[in-house]
Amino acid sequence: MTQNRVRIVDVADALGLSTATVSKVIHGKTEKISDETVKRVQQELERSGYIPNMAGILLARNNSRIIGVVVNDHEKYEGRVLEDGFVMSSLNALSHEVNEKGYFLMIKTTSDIREIPVFASMWNMDGLILIGFCEADYESLRNQMRISFVVYDGYFEKCSKVVNLVIDHYNGGYQAGKYLKELGHKKALCIADNFICMDKERIEGFRKAFEHGETYRWEIPKTEKKKRMRFYEDNYMQLLKSNVTAVFAVSDFYALEFMRFLQGKNIQIPEDIQIIGFDDNMASRESNPSLTTIHQEANLRAKAAIECLEAMRDGAEYKTEIVLPVDLVKRESTRKL
Repeated sequence: MTQNRVRIVDVADALGLSTATVSKVIHGKTEKISDETVKRVQQELERSGYIPNMAGILLARNNSRIIGVVVNDHEKYEGRVLEDGFVMSSLNALSHEVNEKGYFLMIKTTSDIREIPVFASMWNMDGLILIGFCEADYESLRNQMRISFVVYDGYFEKCSKVVNLVIDHYNGGYQAGKYLKELGHKKALCIADNFICMDKERIEGFRKAFEHGETYRWEIPKTEKKKRMRFYEDNYMQLLKSNVTAVFAVSDFYALEFMRFLQGKNIQIPEDIQIIGFDDNMASRESNPSLTTIHQEANLRAKAAIECLEAMRDGAEYKTEIVLPVDLVKRESTRKL
């Protein structure tokens, strides 16, 4: 069928649906239509060429089914924020959840939170998910936008039409400290590039569980790997003199980076020093040795994010803060002393 000859009835027949159902999806009247059916219709409309570009209709109607995701392109990522293990895992999980429910995903990276209201209004979104803006002024942001939004790991007072989806950072650090203590460690090093927000919670949880042991903390440079390598080099001998036998890094990225540094110094992992990370990204599973870490469930958070946006859109009840659990994953970078 050519594009001009494709009719609503053709699309309906191909799917075994009524023309009324197809018409309602086209015009955004999907309140009584399942997400699965909406997705099937949208896919057939695009496949058949009935609507070669649905963007115009999506932007013109009240219910666009576009979910926006804004990721903080912080300077520490050095322009490669979408390559970060946590960010990649989060976006992958959101993409899967959005596809399952027949939505469209639109991603923006920026370090300037003032760009968010413009982005949201420009594309007539159904909802917004913000990742990496932990200490933003969400009350002010809320007043600038008509749409509701969900925040990953925000630090702010509760406010209406904003849901804060956090993981139990403190408990994750606590699990790491408790495990290293059980393995027989008495001196441990904590590695982070700051001591605020989630990193502070993770370290405080670790210290609480490890409190009868001795802990040190390194605040490493945020930007430029060569600066961190220099930092590790400058502090390496002192680390050996302190007889530290375990390291807790607030991310898998830093855990694996430091592991490679130590291996370059002929330090054996886990024979000489043991390491625990946080996030459980793909790299932690494929490293040599594989990394013991704190697992956070990206799929669970993505599912909760979309459900909260739908609840806010539909006027249903929802919690303004949801705390998701984390779990210790034991791998080869740790063992009994």
